[in-house]
Amino acid sequence: MSPWKQIAVCAAGAIVIAACGGGSGSSNNNNNGGGSSVTPPTTTPPVTTPPTEATISLQLLSSQPEQVSGGDARIAVLAPKADQGQIELWLNDKQISPTLAASDDRLEGVVSGLKLGANTLSLRHKTRGKLDTLTLTNHPITGPMFAGPKQEPFVCTVSTELGKEPLVDTTDPKYYAVKDAGGATIGYSQHCSIDSYVQYYYMPVGGTTHSHYLPLPTDGSRPANIAKTTLTDGRTVDFIVRWERGTINRFIYQYVMLAPFGEDPTKPDTGLWNRKLVYHFQGGVGFGHYQGGPDKRAGLVDAIGKGYAIAYSTGNRTGEHYDMILGGETALMTKEGFVKRYGVPSYTVGLGASGGGIQQYLYPQNHPGLLDAAIAVQPYPDMVGQIPHVGDCELLEYYMDVTDRANGKWTASIKNRSWLVGMNAEESVANPFLGLQPYLPHVKMATGSTECRKAWMGLTAGAMNPQFDADGILAKGAARMNMAAFGTIPFSHYDDVRNVYGIGADGYPRSTWDNVGVQYGLQSMKDGRITPAEFLDLNLKVGGWKRMSEMVAEGFPYNGTGAAEQQKAATVPGYFDPWGSRNMNSWNPAAPNVPAQRTHGDLEAIRAVQRSGLVFTGKTDIPTIDWHPYLEHKLDMHNVHQSFAIRQRIRHKMGNADHQAIWFTETRGASSAFDQTPMALQVMDEWMARIRATPTLSVAANRPERAVDSCFDKDGALMAKGAGVWAGVLDTQPRGACTQAFPMYGTSRTVAGGPIEGGIFKCALKPVDAALTDGTYGSWTPNATEIQKLQAIFPEGVCDFSKPGQGAPT
Repeated sequence: MSPWKQIAVCAAGAIVIAACGGGSGSSNNNNNGGGSSVTPPTTTPPVTTPPTEATISLQLLSSQPEQVSGGDARIAVLAPKADQGQIELWLNDKQISPTLAASDDRLEGVVSGLKLGANTLSLRHKTRGKLDTLTLTNHPITGPMFAGPKQEPFVCTVSTELGKEPLVDTTDPKYYAVKDAGGATIGYSQHCSIDSYVQYYYMPVGGTTHSHYLPLPTDGSRPANIAKTTLTDGRTVDFIVRWERGTINRFIYQYVMLAPFGEDPTKPDTGLWNRKLVYHFQGGVGFGHYQGGPDKRAGLVDAIGKGYAIAYSTGNRTGEHYDMILGGETALMTKEGFVKRYGVPSYTVGLGASGGGIQQYLYPQNHPGLLDAAIAVQPYPDMVGQIPHVGDCELLEYYMDVTDRANGKWTASIKNRSWLVGMNAEESVANPFLGLQPYLPHVKMATGSTECRKAWMGLTAGAMNPQFDADGILAKGAARMNMAAFGTIPFSHYDDVRNVYGIGADGYPRSTWDNVGVQYGLQSMKDGRITPAEFLDLNLKVGGWKRMSEMVAEGFPYNGTGAAEQQKAATVPGYFDPWGSRNMNSWNPAAPNVPAQRTHGDLEAIRAVQRSGLVFTGKTDIPTIDWHPYLEHKLDMHNVHQSFAIRQRIRHKMGNADHQAIWFTETRGASSAFDQTPMALQVMDEWMARIRATPTLSVAANRPERAVDSCFDKDGALMAKGAGVWAGVLDTQPRGACTQAFPMYGTSRTVAGGPIEGGIFKCALKPVDAALTDGTYGSWTPNATEIQKLQAIFPEGVCDFSKPGQGAPT
């Protein structure tokens, strides 16, 4: 990975429940035709009711009926004990005899042998005949179910990460070469699959983190230094973990839980499992084509040590891709696999930061029933909603560094740059390129940095430029694949999710990025921070981004920051280009009064992304703790106003956000950030226990005392909690105790007049004449010359943020 690339680190995960499919002939027979659709299905589980003497029914436990994968499924037969000996199961008109565990009113087990496509599972009684039927639609374990055609090329990592050669599944030599023990090629792998396997680890005495796990000896000997751990039920047991790995939907999964010493891995003993599951989502920023690597952070010590089980997949790490339709599909399949192997959890709870937090908002919206609750750490509402203002970052930095370099405002104080970019800026965070300033006569950089420069630089190129292989996929695949045989490979977020965005007439993915009508710096002009003349100059010259088909290779620092690259940046004119200006529609000084061209987003792509499930609309009703360690002073990309962007969307959609608690924890002055997630797990466990005890009450009515808006000091101690602590963020009330303690910033689009919740890809437009009379410009009354400039800059009109964006769902 290129050293400049700013990757969002995610250390936590998410929370998930088993979805159950009902029988009685009511199953959903929607076969997605091998996954050509990209619209995610709903997965709301039906209510399971205890059987009466006259009621015998069939239940699917591991997934929804239309979302079965891998040829098997966990089922239950609800039947009185007196009838259980009379039960028969028939699959596709043939009687089968799966192993079913019996209890007082049910039989439960795994049915295998499903064919691809539709299968009919029937429940019969020896004297009463056919009683219930389920239609199960089975998909390949390699996918897809509904996420659409698989991405190619796809670089396998099971050999480098796990030491396992993938299974041979093709003779086509362009795919990943599979080697024998002597290094000879024996075939090729398109899907990067491996057989599942189990290893055992233990926590030694004194160990505290996932990095301290040690392999359990394979000779059957027992280490003397195995630590003890106390479960949620009070038992003290050996801290030994079963670690299952394999592949589902082409990605690497992991299931981790406590296990007794000496268990048979083919017959897992779940007696130390507390029946609660953590689905561990992870973050980062990636652009696909890569299987990813398993991460020992899946061995969450605080959770596993109490008896929780962990489910994890590299397909749910956004450092590998940001196709959240594929991510949702992967989570459904990975959860299904866990339930088939280990049983149905009482609830699934988890942790996930950054992109892992995003998934915990998107998946409850797209797949109700997949998650029961969420602990979203450092989340955004979604990532596609960050692209508009992140795409502004380089445009605005280039304007301040180059186009308007004579204006001392941009170097006198780094804080002044927030007047345009909206995000925080700090002198204490050094500009990494200042050392090259003496070689750059046409550039005037600041000594400090904005969040744009420190955290987001390069993401625009990664998201938009098909010529930029941000993740080094070509190099990663070179040793084992014929990458040239795939033809031209366009790298970008838009290409990564081409199943949603679609392909335009030019052969490139359609893009949602748009800045037509955006009045950069509007609020700063109204506040008197920049003059009307500066406001007009900025908007005349800021420009936009070229079409993907017109983009070219990036310069420095996108190809590395070593000595040779620095020398090239200092001596080759134009090679120093941290803004990606070569791919901008730039202002031409030779035609000074001609506005730089803005960028039109594709309306069909904008409509597609908003109906696809990539955008968080605010639809969620599960218990949610939204936690941010406060990092604004470090210019970390996880800016804290995002929690309130999420809350505002929830309020708009659901009417209130009473099931969401927002927590901030202070990090300023701390030697290391306090981790609030163990507390969050405890609070969520209390919340879920209340919901199970009083299911007739709402999620909000069941919330425990600690599951409320709160802020904490650097040692994790409570500073303030309850209603009103965040007053002044989304209302005009006096600022609450937490609001006062934690300054928040915005984005370039909020400075331009947009709403805090974002989500507008292409703004509605109004004529400049209307803006001149409706208060858009505050106390500024432009003269005739200034009006003429406004009309020249905005011939199509200016943004009207009082209306929904263009292409928004009606």
